[in-house]
This record gives sequence, structure tokens and C-alpha cells, in this order.
Amino acid sequence: MPPLGRGIAGPGDDTFPSAALTSPSPPSPASATFRILHVSTGNVCRSPITERLHRHALEERLGDGGACGLLVESAGTWGHEGAPMEAHAATVLADYGADPAGFIGRELLDEHVIRADLVLTATRDHRAQVISMGHSAGLRTFTLKEFNRLVRAIDPATLPAPDPELPGGGLVERARALVGAAAALRGWLLAPNPESDEVYDPYGAPITFFRSIGDEINQALDPVVTALTGVPAPA
Repeated sequence: MPPLGRGIAGPGDDTFPSAALTSPSPPSPASATFRILHVSTGNVCRSPITERLHRHALEERLGDGGACGLLVESAGTWGHEGAPMEAHAATVLADYGADPAGFIGRELLDEHVIRADLVLTATRDHRAQVISMGHSAGLRTFTLKEFNRLVRAIDPATLPAPDPELPGGGLVERARALVGAAAALRGWLLAPNPESDEVYDPYGAPITFFRSIGDEINQALDPVVTALTGVPAPA
């Protein structure tokens, strides 16, 4: 059983469903939640940074408790099950005001892919590994920078507007539409070069390199979170 408390709500918050996994079942279009899974290799550097920066950005846009329905978690293709994140990764998160507390690494399992509505990977190799697991993951799996590129080409007016009358403020419906639009664009909007879709591994590097990777991740996430929520980053 993966550790509890890995969703946007964080441990102990009753507002959001737990990110713990039960019996695997494919995502349902009628589901009241939308799961975003960040994937790297060890789940101690890049994906923890991305997971916690993504949660932090959602909370900045929507306020505490405002991201109902959007669950953000992470795993690693060679995940260090039960390990804490790297100390430099925690420092980078603190630089951005994001919370590194309570993180527990985990290995990527079939159940994680089955339940994810959107998988964002650090590299193309990670993307290929996720897709190779099956579960019809191809149309909902992108590298983070690839998804950034595609999202920036989508007209926000074509997405469902947030609606406070709907469960979760309509964000789940908007997120599903965003993933579908990005998948439709993928064959038409190619990367200028393969390296432009990569977030390189800072494992074992000095804090300066970790901070540069944190900056890359933060910049890549910004338009993604704006597109998901319909709310721009605070000035």
C-alpha cells in the first residue's frame, strides 16, 4: 500500500480524498477527482520538487482548500520506496515557499498509472517507460516540458470555464478537456530539439544545479497551472 497523504490536500486534511491507492480501476470520465502524477527516476529529486511546487502553485491560485478535485502525487521508475526526498530538493522547495515536509518516495506501480488522469514525466525515457506499462496511458502521458509547450498553444477560451456551481469549481472538467486538447496537438507541435523536452537529473549535484533545475520546473509548471485553473500566477 503506498503511503497516505500524497494528494494536493496533504496529510490529515479532510477536504480532499486521500491519494492512497486501493484496487486498480481506470479513470472514469464521471470521477469527481483528477489525478496528476509526476514521474522521474528515484522519486527523491525531480518528481518531489515538481509535485510539491505544483501543489504550492495550485494553493497560491485557489487558496487553501480551493483545489478540490485536483490531486497531485509522484513516483519513480526506479523509486526509492519509503525514502525521504534529497536534502537539496527540500532546500529548493523552501526557496519557493513550498512545503517539503512528510514526503515519502515510492516506486511507480501499475496502479499509479491506471488511476492517473495526467502523467507528467521528467524525460522522454520516463514517458516511454510509463507508456510501455500499458493501461491506455499514451494519450495522457507527456514530459513536463512537452505538456508546457502544448498547453501554451491552446486557446483558454476553448476550455470549460471554472464554475463555482459545479463540484470542485468545474476544475476536473476543465483539466480533462485540457489533456484532450494537448493530446490532439502533439503530432502537430513538435519540439525544436529533443533536449528541449528534458529535465535533467540533479542527483548528486551541488545545490546550485538543484536550484537551476528547480527554476526550470517552476517555469514549466506556471502555464500548466494557469491552464488548469484559469487563474494566472500572482503578480
